[in-house]
Amino acid sequence: MSENKGLETTFDTVVSNYDKMRPGYAPELFQKIFEYVSVGENSRVVEVGSGSGQATLPVLKTGCELIAAEYGENFSKLLLDKFKDYPKFSVKTGKFEEIDFPSESFDLVFSATAFHWVPEEIGYKKVFDMLRPGGAFARFANRPRNCQNDPELGSEIQVLYDEYYNAQNNIKSGTKKWFSEEDAKTISLIPEKYGFTDIQYNLFYRERVFTANEYTQLLGTYSDHIAIEESIRKVFFSKIEDAINRHGGTITISDTMDLELARKI
Repeated sequence: MSENKGLETTFDTVVSNYDKMRPGYAPELFQKIFEYVSVGENSRVVEVGSGSGQATLPVLKTGCELIAAEYGENFSKLLLDKFKDYPKFSVKTGKFEEIDFPSESFDLVFSATAFHWVPEEIGYKKVFDMLRPGGAFARFANRPRNCQNDPELGSEIQVLYDEYYNAQNNIKSGTKKWFSEEDAKTISLIPEKYGFTDIQYNLFYRERVFTANEYTQLLGTYSDHIAIEESIRKVFFSKIEDAINRHGGTITISDTMDLELARKI
């Protein structure tokens, strides 16, 4: 289970900003999924933790029946409106682990930057039960890294995190570890414990550039940042914006997108 247990409800409080600021995923990532498992008009699919639908549309465009399992009521309403032109789209509101799904009824279950909220043993066992023989589970996520090529700005922002974030969360300064290929490999092997086979993982990369204000808007969609007491968060974000503006007015995020695939035989 995520170390941020208890924060999973915070996203639903920032729905419009989340939809605006959170990125989608590389087309190549979805291409890899569809190469691994055929998805079309006769397919049944479940998405775990759809949020505002950053990963939903490329799958819907295959013509499949897609059920979104979404915990947030506000996100559920947004999804139904956003994809109202897709008659085979529906939403089940609630925690994935508490929603009833029929056994061996789905060709694909996928989850984008959300499956870490589901207890491992419950989640993987449930997905395995839901899938038809030959069906696939696709777990993927976006892992942003800021200032990879601007260490001076990165150092200034880290000082602010030490003052306004790390102390509140009992994090030791300088211990942050960026996502690596070894991390993707480790995640990809988890399904083996629950009966999955044909394990694969893939990595995709991109860069995004933000103004100072755009960057703090993005930070404001992360559960752990939403949880910071408002008056402290305002000062924290203001100082981050000041640092970015003193370094040219923009900040670059280097994204690593990891995709883990597993199959039920």
